[in-house]
Amino acid sequence: MGVFVFLPLVLPLTAWPVARLAEQHLHPRTATRLLTGLAAAMAVCSSVCLGLLMVVGTAQLPGNPLPDGWSDPEVREAVPYDEVAGRAAVPALLAVVAACAGTVWRHRRVRRRAHRALAGLPGTEVAVLPDAEPYAYALPGGRRDRVVVTTALLSCLEPAERRALFAHERAHLTGRHHRLLLAVRLAAHANPFLHPLRTAVSYTTERWADEEAAEAVGSRLTVARAIGKAALVSRGTPVPTLAGLALPGPVPRRVAALLAPAPAARAWPPVFTAVGMAAWTAAAGTAVSAMSSANSALTLAFVLHAATPL
Repeated sequence: MGVFVFLPLVLPLTAWPVARLAEQHLHPRTATRLLTGLAAAMAVCSSVCLGLLMVVGTAQLPGNPLPDGWSDPEVREAVPYDEVAGRAAVPALLAVVAACAGTVWRHRRVRRRAHRALAGLPGTEVAVLPDAEPYAYALPGGRRDRVVVTTALLSCLEPAERRALFAHERAHLTGRHHRLLLAVRLAAHANPFLHPLRTAVSYTTERWADEEAAEAVGSRLTVARAIGKAALVSRGTPVPTLAGLALPGPVPRRVAALLAPAPAARAWPPVFTAVGMAAWTAAAGTAVSAMSSANSALTLAFVLHAATPL
């Protein structure tokens, strides 16, 4: 195993440049998928290595249920860093599991509460709530995906801006953005170094929906006005884990992006650019993470198999 078992824990640092550059220079759809894929892959690799270290650390604890041969001096010599890192990995991995489980539980609870709040309303695609608080959000799941909006917000928008609002929320539902946002939240729990990717994906999903709305209504200026008005009258949604038009965040950047020409859609950034080099660096870091975790897993499996009495 050696030092390779620790590489996936720090290699997410290689994705920090692309997290910043992708949201500025890539089409938001491409940036969202790229950053989510990188975050998920690196989170899995770092979790695997934490698990390997936990096995090593658990073998040293008195009264553990593992075979006695796993704590022999020969095995401990073949698996370095077992005394400190191995034991530290036990609470670290338990904390990761607890954080991820809590996030999934809260996500499900919020969606159930949101669906219960719509009980008794017509089962249409758009649910209009007679609420004095202006907000809107996309609610996936249940019998059908729905767009939830209050009369207070609709009264603040012109007809064209309302169409932009609905197109924005439908884009969130069509793109399954709630799944991408949940994936990067779990990845950030698995490895705190992935938090910048979570922040970037939170922004790029909104930009993705902005671009889809602009294409649907045929006016980037209309979408920009709708976002600006919604941001002025709204403090975000009462459902913070679901996507909405005026979520707290860099609204001025979104408006400025809509006032600029539409971004070019590319599957992968050009190589000889800053964002291209950052993307390839992050891809290389992900590949090294995968190879390091696989190498460490195989090495530990061979060592422990040899130490396990038949």
